[in-house]
Amino acid sequence: MDFVNTSEKDGIVTLSLNRGKVNPLNGGVVEEILSCLNALEGDSAVKAVILTGQGKFFSFGFDVPELLTYSREAFSDFLTKFTNLYSYMFLYPKPIIAALNGHTIAGGCMLALACDRRIMISGKSKISLNEVDLGVPVFTGITEILRFCVGSRNATEILYSGTLYSPEQAYSLGLVDEVVSTDDLTGEANKAASDLANKPWPAFNGIKSLLRKPILQDIEQREKASIMKFVDIWYSDSTREILKNVKIKS
Repeated sequence: MDFVNTSEKDGIVTLSLNRGKVNPLNGGVVEEILSCLNALEGDSAVKAVILTGQGKFFSFGFDVPELLTYSREAFSDFLTKFTNLYSYMFLYPKPIIAALNGHTIAGGCMLALACDRRIMISGKSKISLNEVDLGVPVFTGITEILRFCVGSRNATEILYSGTLYSPEQAYSLGLVDEVVSTDDLTGEANKAASDLANKPWPAFNGIKSLLRKPILQDIEQREKASIMKFVDIWYSDSTREILKNVKIKS
């Protein structure tokens, strides 16, 4: 794996995003996360998964400079894979814990929302769905997932404002479930993963399915429509002028 490091302890596998300083998401990262999760789903020795990042960012979100070079077809394919990834994570049969080691922005926040629990470090790190300020909408699936996590009122505030929230603000909104010190993040994430992994699996998976399957039921056509709209707006002159100012630290 080029962009995702893996480690295992006591049946809990940690996937660490490792792509430069800000862990931007491109096709390679999305495919590696999906490949890892597919393999772990079929491994009976794996009881839970932790998703985290290396450095001061969980993930900056999409690698905008790279994605701006994609053809419409390639970009549409990337978005389809990305939306399939967060949908797969949201319904994943094993517990997934997001250990948010730093800034968690846009697409990074979407992946975090798809997890069963989100634990974020305190301090200066921010979390946001700031697509509105980048001139792009969001997808049907993630809108439903956000509403599931934070409720309709908070979802509206988060999406309309594009605010970069502190960990404490995010906790009050329901974007994260726990705020801990940097030193405690690994331990708390492992504890959360272990707590869920130790539940009787048929009961846990059954409850998770009851809670989550209805959220994404029958949205395939609406998701496709939201991807098409995203692509159209992405390639508009006004939006590309905004996106050209997005810089990625290598």
